[in-house]
Amino acid sequence: MKLRALLPLLLLFFVSCTDSNTDRADNSGSGNQEQPGGGDNSGENNENNNNGGGSQTPVEWGDERSYVFDMASVPEIRMTLSLEEWNRMLAEYDKDSNTKEYFHCDVEIKLKGENYTIADAGVRLKGNTSRRRPESGNGEHVKDNADWQHCHFQFNFRKYNKDEEHTLRGVRKMYLKWFKDDAAYCREIFCYDLFRRFGVWTAIENCYCRLWVHVEGDKEPAYYGVYEMNETIDDTFLKMRKDKFGNHKGNLWKCNYGASLNYDRDKDTSIGESDGSYDPVYEVEEINSDLSAAKAQLLHFMKQLRDLKGQQLHDWLAEAIDIELLMRTYAVNVAVGMWDDYWNNTNNFYIYFNSTDTEKYKFYLIPYDYDNTLGTSHNCGVQSDSGRHDPLNWGNSDTSPLISKILQFDDYRKIYVDTLNELCSPSGEFYYTTAIARIKSWHAMINSFVDNDTEEDTQIKDRPASWGNHHEYRLWESTDSGTNFFRVKAASIPTK
Repeated sequence: MKLRALLPLLLLFFVSCTDSNTDRADNSGSGNQEQPGGGDNSGENNENNNNGGGSQTPVEWGDERSYVFDMASVPEIRMTLSLEEWNRMLAEYDKDSNTKEYFHCDVEIKLKGENYTIADAGVRLKGNTSRRRPESGNGEHVKDNADWQHCHFQFNFRKYNKDEEHTLRGVRKMYLKWFKDDAAYCREIFCYDLFRRFGVWTAIENCYCRLWVHVEGDKEPAYYGVYEMNETIDDTFLKMRKDKFGNHKGNLWKCNYGASLNYDRDKDTSIGESDGSYDPVYEVEEINSDLSAAKAQLLHFMKQLRDLKGQQLHDWLAEAIDIELLMRTYAVNVAVGMWDDYWNNTNNFYIYFNSTDTEKYKFYLIPYDYDNTLGTSHNCGVQSDSGRHDPLNWGNSDTSPLISKILQFDDYRKIYVDTLNELCSPSGEFYYTTAIARIKSWHAMINSFVDNDTEEDTQIKDRPASWGNHHEYRLWESTDSGTNFFRVKAASIPTK
């Protein structure tokens, strides 16, 4: 059942969600807050979902991702925590900055003119090296005079209430990321959008949003500014793509730093579940077999990759992997200059096996975490320049062998090279004039919303991260062949 059929009933429940907060970045009442547009793994049950407004009629949302994560829209999110819960969040961070503890909050979301309230949701801090305290200082909250700090948040709408009301049109979780080290406010947005445009259906959905945080007792909420609103990679991610995966009841792994898929290197590494304070190299995200069988499946893949040779390896790769999809994934990965990836740095990806059979499965590599891209370069692995580095030797293949094992075969290599050239051709989605126009259209949507109460990242600037090693790269300020990242990258692409 579609939402519009329920609107007369739902309006009664949504009145309390109308805009009442005003600050320097809240243009409530202007009618222009949104652009027109179309269309921790906590074991939640997959009940029928309905809207967050409180209707008693169950609604089968189906796959509403494209409606929720719409690049033509800028949803508004207002998160409210009690003073007690906010102080508990600060205390947990001070005790363990990597805490995965959830905290109670209420969430109000304005999405394409429709208001949703999700009461008593869960929120936690996110991030690895980018994790921060949401309020600077030590101790408890400073009422009405807090020193707010950008940080990443993850919502689990069903953390405490596994019922029909605790979703956003069927979306149970979302990850809100601030634009750390990305003054251009576009790098990860651009990358995931490019994956989707290029047919890489394993990429998450995401879009821009605006975020307010209200600690009860404060006169006004804090406006945190423009964030990324990201789909999470979990059982729902699999279910929403089950027709493409062929089965959503397989084994999903989050691959942390050191995950090389190299049997000799990884057979004795940490593989299993996170205990809350320590994340293994291969971390269980969602498995539908016992852990020993799931681990055996993972090691079987690595061992086959090591042991098979020649035509036997060629044919097994075609059987075990969607080669076309993986080559398109890696073409985008390399085009955007993702050096902190599987091949170069054994980091930042997920693996999904679409069955629980130890030896018969389809392997999928799911791209993840693309903020350090598009000219934010670093001395890492075999690389010192993510714009000019050879796409055919992107990483140390002795350490992380998967891609080079595939590229040794002429027919597979041709797919990779052809897709790189397709991306960078004048008619391609990565061509510099096309890419610049896309970025500028997004900036036109968000520019007036960027200034915020953290007093961080208050302007859009065309600069890579300050800690990077190639400060000359530009995305739109320069179209020079030596400094525009899109043009530099295109010049590095092999023709055959």
